[in-house]
Amino acid sequence: MTASPQLKKDQRYTYADYLAWPDDERCELIDGVAYSMSPAPGSRHQDVSRELLVILAQHLKGKSCRVYDAPFDVRLPEKNNTSDNYIETVVQPDIIVVCDRSKLDDKGCKGAPDLVVEILSPSTGGKDLTVKYDLYERHGVKEYWIIHPIEMTLFVYHLNESGFYGIPDRYASDDKVPVPLLGELVIDLIDVFAD
Repeated sequence: MTASPQLKKDQRYTYADYLAWPDDERCELIDGVAYSMSPAPGSRHQDVSRELLVILAQHLKGKSCRVYDAPFDVRLPEKNNTSDNYIETVVQPDIIVVCDRSKLDDKGCKGAPDLVVEILSPSTGGKDLTVKYDLYERHGVKEYWIIHPIEMTLFVYHLNESGFYGIPDRYASDDKVPVPLLGELVIDLIDVFAD
């Protein structure tokens, strides 16, 4: 959750800086602050991510929305500052769904995805629950899902008309999750958390 050793913790960075870093320097930028993404997620995290990705991909096949998994850059510019030299936030959520294809380009996604999924891990859980929650709410992500892979729970935050996340819908491993944002999709969490 801290800046990597090669980066200065007290310096602000932009997406242009991020593009110049080595490929093995896995970081995210949030409001100009660099956060290391090391160590890599564990096997349980990846199992849950894979299962959910497959369910979403199958449902969205032939539809206008697209699903992507990490590593996939999501750039969140402030107001009209869309140049790489001014964008100070680029994150790599575990899974995103983008329904407005004009936000997609060769670099990833520029603007808020419709759905963001973060799967908690010991090294990033605190950031996902606080910093990224605030970030996604501020940028207008319609649904923010937080999955705890060990406890087998899911919290779904919906953006309300006022632009804030309300009290989350909470689900356990044997629940079915309706996803009206994506049409008639209902996800059986038994399939997501299957060993």
